[in-house]
Amino acid sequence: MENWITDIMEQYGYFGILLMIALENLFPPIPSEVILTFGGFMTINTSLTPFGVIIVATVGSLVGAIILYFIGRWLDVERLERIIDRWGGILRVKKEDIRRADAWFDKYGYWAVFLCRMVPLIRSLISLPAGMSGMRLAPFLFFTTIGTLIWNTILVMLGTMVGDNWNDIVAFMDVYSNIVYGIIALVAIVVIYMYIRRARKF
Repeated sequence: MENWITDIMEQYGYFGILLMIALENLFPPIPSEVILTFGGFMTINTSLTPFGVIIVATVGSLVGAIILYFIGRWLDVERLERIIDRWGGILRVKKEDIRRADAWFDKYGYWAVFLCRMVPLIRSLISLPAGMSGMRLAPFLFFTTIGTLIWNTILVMLGTMVGDNWNDIVAFMDVYSNIVYGIIALVAIVVIYMYIRRARKF
């Protein structure tokens, strides 16, 4: 996959970067770390500039985030509740669980969007609950843009600074991503365990 990504970027320049980042937001297995650090490296031996790479990467991220946001708006809380009415007994999920999660996102959603834009995997998926909770589009775009700009700037500038060694940054980010995935898995296991334990009491 890495060779495919870098080939597209080398062939199409800024448009290739925008396209890859937009796809990365829609399909999280595509690694933004490769796109951004290689984009930074490309500024050394092509006409691309760090500022230009950061801007098009941010635009690409926003394109992908907006698409997922509107998918979330379509799959709103009411639709989820109808799904729970039909399948809740099998899934062991109640409407109250959905409403609690929605209330939490209403309270902390803006900060969640901002912070999660700098967390692998979640940085893309956070757009879905933002849309589902009915978060207003303008604040969503604001916090998404700020978080994305920070993430993009750090990785592009690292790629520019290390040059030919940009793969070292990717390797380091792989370790960071694996740690994050491990934490997410651990939290998911704890939440599932607590939920099953609570469900058995009723």
